[in-house]
Amino acid sequence: MNAIDCRGLHKTYEGFALHDLSFSLPSGTILGLVGENGAGKSTTLRLLMNTIGRDAGSVSLLGVDNQSKDFLRVKQDIGIVLDESCLPETLTAREVGKLMALTYERWEPETFSGYLTRFSIPLDKANKDFSRGMKMKLALAVALSHRAKLLLLDEATSGLDPMVREEVLDILLDFTREEDHTVVLSSHIVSDLEKVCDYIAFLHQGKLLLFEEKDRLLEEYALLRLPAAQLQELDPAAIVGQRVGPYGAEALVRREKIPAGFVMEHTNLEDIILFLVRGEDRRSSHESFIV
Repeated sequence: MNAIDCRGLHKTYEGFALHDLSFSLPSGTILGLVGENGAGKSTTLRLLMNTIGRDAGSVSLLGVDNQSKDFLRVKQDIGIVLDESCLPETLTAREVGKLMALTYERWEPETFSGYLTRFSIPLDKANKDFSRGMKMKLALAVALSHRAKLLLLDEATSGLDPMVREEVLDILLDFTREEDHTVVLSSHIVSDLEKVCDYIAFLHQGKLLLFEEKDRLLEEYALLRLPAAQLQELDPAAIVGQRVGPYGAEALVRREKIPAGFVMEHTNLEDIILFLVRGEDRRSSHESFIV
């Protein structure tokens, strides 16, 4: 079963539109949701949870339509960490635990207490006095303490020091060792996504430019460094994006479309995303000029 099925999702605000978002995410995987600020990452997560209404399309989480009456039951199986804390700011961590025990049927106080200790979260300090990173750790402790099957995490590693970030990534990997456990991790820290994600979704200006298995992406694309004039020798369909400077050119290319004799280098997720943006912006500018 897919953990998420999203088809033709649209949402329009003044000055922004999320266009025709469609993807399916298998259970037991981690999806990295990446894009620039304002690309639509947080909007997508809120649409998945139906905390904002969609204009068109459909969304199913854990096999249930998120606008059906059965979705209230499914929410028990979903852990959420949003970019802005949703926990009452006057509550201490101890009080948050008591509130969550009334909210979640499968709340595990011992698990929650363990994460509070692990993340060095004070028990009796109002969370309004927490740093941003500490608020994130408290929200993560909640999300991981009610036997959720699906975690939706919006910039959950943002504001954490490198050691804690590594620890959180390890926790997410452990979480998905169970086949029915799935994670969606929105982040601008691309290196984090490359470490743990099975799939990558790349949003740019409200459009889903990419949804692919991470390993397949890294196998499909390569980096080519060559004199700018040699770019003309390549099939345009082979070039995803390019950067031309005074000393030559760099291009992200599709390996299978490059003829023998060209030396290609391994690339990484950050390069793929940067060159995809360049290619999309160049095409958009060309289309605008034609119109």
